[in-house]
Amino acid sequence: MTPYISIVIPVYNEEGNLERLFGRLYPVMQNMGRPFEIIFTDDGSKDRSLEMLKNLAASHEEVRVVEFNGNFGQHMAIMAAFEISRGEIVVTLDADLQNPPEEIPKLIAAVERGHDVVGSVRQKRQDSFARKSASLMVNVITRKMTGMQMSDYGCMLRAYRRNVVDNINRCSESSTFIPALAQTFATNPGEVAVAHAERVEGESKYSLYRLIRLNFDLMTGFSVVPLQLFALLGILTSLFSVAFALFLLVRRFVVGAEVEGVFTLFAIMFFFIGITIFGIGIVGEYVGRIYQEVRQRPRYVVRRVHGAADE
Repeated sequence: MTPYISIVIPVYNEEGNLERLFGRLYPVMQNMGRPFEIIFTDDGSKDRSLEMLKNLAASHEEVRVVEFNGNFGQHMAIMAAFEISRGEIVVTLDADLQNPPEEIPKLIAAVERGHDVVGSVRQKRQDSFARKSASLMVNVITRKMTGMQMSDYGCMLRAYRRNVVDNINRCSESSTFIPALAQTFATNPGEVAVAHAERVEGESKYSLYRLIRLNFDLMTGFSVVPLQLFALLGILTSLFSVAFALFLLVRRFVVGAEVEGVFTLFAIMFFFIGITIFGIGIVGEYVGRIYQEVRQRPRYVVRRVHGAADE
């Protein structure tokens, strides 16, 4: 029977959460009374996660497991599962149980009301102050840069209509951010409030560096605003430099030559050099993305798909 709902879950070193996750998710899906499938993608786990997932696939016909040949990242893990998903509605869910599986029916109901992409907004987040602050900064900056109106970019509990998933599958970027990519294909996006729980086992896979990297992917992958802002900054700096040069020229004729301001000039010079280096970094980020795309290397390598008679 063709599934109506596909649940997509990326997994990386989550052996402490998988049994608890499946024990809560499976009854939720059964109680919905709709045909469903659950697709796990093992993203090169180094613990017992893959072994546990293969056991689930062997004992439950609704479960399939995509086994990666290495670690390719959360979003590539989701993309691989999207390609083999069959449901009319596809739901993404993290394996850490911070987003309760019991919230899935809310998203399904929102899609059935007519939304083609449904995001979720975490209520009473159980994260540290530093992580919530970083998330808030990413949300604000991304909304300003991309013009996309999503309240919570960091929550991966989301639902997509089949046509949106098909359009995502046609994209071939080597680096992307799926919620933002889906938003570009959505005609009637929506959001629902969901609960949020503290992580019980394991640790977050997003370090400070990866969060910064994610923000760069969002800004440079979906907008040229950084380049436009830097061009504007360059124009303003040039005008300021001309005005300052005229000021120094007039001052020389009125006051005369002096050397006391040499350190001020050095400070101004270092400021301009800093701006230049920052601009080179922004341009380099775009050039780097172009370089990644023109190499046309595989975004991920699937070793094997387990379950459903092993495809």
